[in-house]
Amino acid sequence: MASLIGLYSLFFGLCSSFLIIFFSIKNFRNFLNFDSKILSLTFLQFFFVVVSFLGLIISFINSDFSNETVYNHSHTTKPLFYKISGTWGNHEGSLLLWLLVLTLFLFLFLLKSKEQSKKYRILTLFFQQIIIIGFFIFLLKTSNPFSYIFPTPAEGLGLNPILQDPALAIHPPILYLGYVGSSIIFSSTLAAATLNKINKEWATHIKKWVLLSWVFLTLGILLGSIWAYYELGWGGFWFWDPVENVSLMPWLALTTLLHCLLVLEKRFLLTSWVVILSISTFTLSMCGTFLVRSGILNSVHTFANDPERGLFILIFLFSLIFLSLFIFFFFHKFENKNMNQLFWLSKETSILINNWFMMYFLTVVLIGTIYPIFLEVISSEKISVGPPFYHKLIIPFLIPFLFMMAIGPKLKWIKSDMLIKKRLIVLFLISFLLSFLLVIKLNKDILINSILLTFAFYLFFVSLRDFFIKKKLSLPQNFAHFGFSLLILSILFNNILSKEIITNLKVGEIYKSEKFEINFENIGQVEKKNFKEIIGKFIIKDSEDNIEILNPGLRIYNQPNIVTSEADIKVNLFEDKFMTMNYVPNQDYFNIRYQIKPFMIWIWFSVLLITFGGIMSVFKKRYEN
Repeated sequence: MASLIGLYSLFFGLCSSFLIIFFSIKNFRNFLNFDSKILSLTFLQFFFVVVSFLGLIISFINSDFSNETVYNHSHTTKPLFYKISGTWGNHEGSLLLWLLVLTLFLFLFLLKSKEQSKKYRILTLFFQQIIIIGFFIFLLKTSNPFSYIFPTPAEGLGLNPILQDPALAIHPPILYLGYVGSSIIFSSTLAAATLNKINKEWATHIKKWVLLSWVFLTLGILLGSIWAYYELGWGGFWFWDPVENVSLMPWLALTTLLHCLLVLEKRFLLTSWVVILSISTFTLSMCGTFLVRSGILNSVHTFANDPERGLFILIFLFSLIFLSLFIFFFFHKFENKNMNQLFWLSKETSILINNWFMMYFLTVVLIGTIYPIFLEVISSEKISVGPPFYHKLIIPFLIPFLFMMAIGPKLKWIKSDMLIKKRLIVLFLISFLLSFLLVIKLNKDILINSILLTFAFYLFFVSLRDFFIKKKLSLPQNFAHFGFSLLILSILFNNILSKEIITNLKVGEIYKSEKFEINFENIGQVEKKNFKEIIGKFIIKDSEDNIEILNPGLRIYNQPNIVTSEADIKVNLFEDKFMTMNYVPNQDYFNIRYQIKPFMIWIWFSVLLITFGGIMSVFKKRYEN
């Protein structure tokens, strides 16, 4: 019954889209105020999608295996929490969640933009409805979450065990708020470009929506990274996995767009760049959907599905790109006269330069992600682009990027003088000396590590100093830049100081090295509702006779019958001690991986600081500059 209501609600929601477009066109032609019918219909559409989504949730809770989606992704022994989160832990349910967020953002946008012109609101509504209709058709034609099975199976196939985790349960909804939030930015930009309203007032209006999407996208990436760290047993914060890259690319574009809007607010510059970035951000979000949903990417958390779904998204994406390019070239008026007024030493110039760096980083990630796909199509050769590719291309450009982040906020709008403050020079010298001594002490490669640490420390000290000076500065900017400096420092020290031991051990054996002794003391077993777990007990002793007990495990799930490795992690302020164990096939041995990962908690905390800066900006009435 719940599935039937959910299916009918989807059809009613699609019908309401055509009604909204009809009334929008009708209302656009007259000179009256914004028609209240349109707002009512938009709420009704959102309501229909909510009912449909609740219908799917109820079907999962009730283990209604007559629903194909429930049958493929649930099981009667699965805990209630994972039955609910299983709603969006699959292709069909996650697309329905996309649609829910699309309609939610549109309704909120109409409520919060009452001071804007009627034509602008209607055009934004029109473009957003094109996207919404596309997703309605996509769901009903290729990805129906309410497909019926007869006869009804007695039991379901179960949810992928690696998805049965609290962090991953809340990760997709938050990430989608960031992804789908870019749709309203896209629709708004096309509306403003059509009406030639890309100006200071529009930048102030749309900036809140950019910040909102940016905050959710940042939090979503953080949650996904934490999940991959402890659930997949990677033992790191980022491994340039294709699906990780898919979420990073729109974040880079969105961050660049946010800084461009600051310039547009102040000086009416970069209007074309703002339009391009708005289109690019949404395009990259849609590309991520295409790559993940089509099954093209080879990743641990893609949805391997039939090519028809990927083809639909690809055609839909190209249609939206064509529409946006048509509007950009035929409606948007290029404002180049003010570009000649850019002084080389000014805040807007520093933002522009750093935007170039951000676009370079985005290009590297994009090429590293899609190059293996094109190579396989052309030559049938399969390759994997790993961390060395990204590190070699990104790290050299990270150095001037950090320097511009430190210096840029100190510059004035329009024109700055040539004087360099002595305090900034002193901070740079302190940063260099501290970095050089640390690299010598750690016996690492002097040149690249000392340079990287110097500029990371410099941004750290400059951002920290900004909290204590009397001059009125932007607190959100300070938190974000300080958090970013802390992130880079944490990543550098994590990379430099990490240690790893990989060995095979039997129960009762001891591994010894110069710095560690690992004693595989015993194993135990516990029974849970839908899995049994084998837990190892390991006693680790270091060269200073400090003892740590770690208990990694292996979970054997009943449905589906899959074995997963569960890491045990001991966390403190300075380092994580991380251990996983895995079966060695046809042997009495277990493969043991023990890692010491310094400053992991500071990586997570620094991203929270960056996000906090964005949250402060959302709730501030205006930026302080």
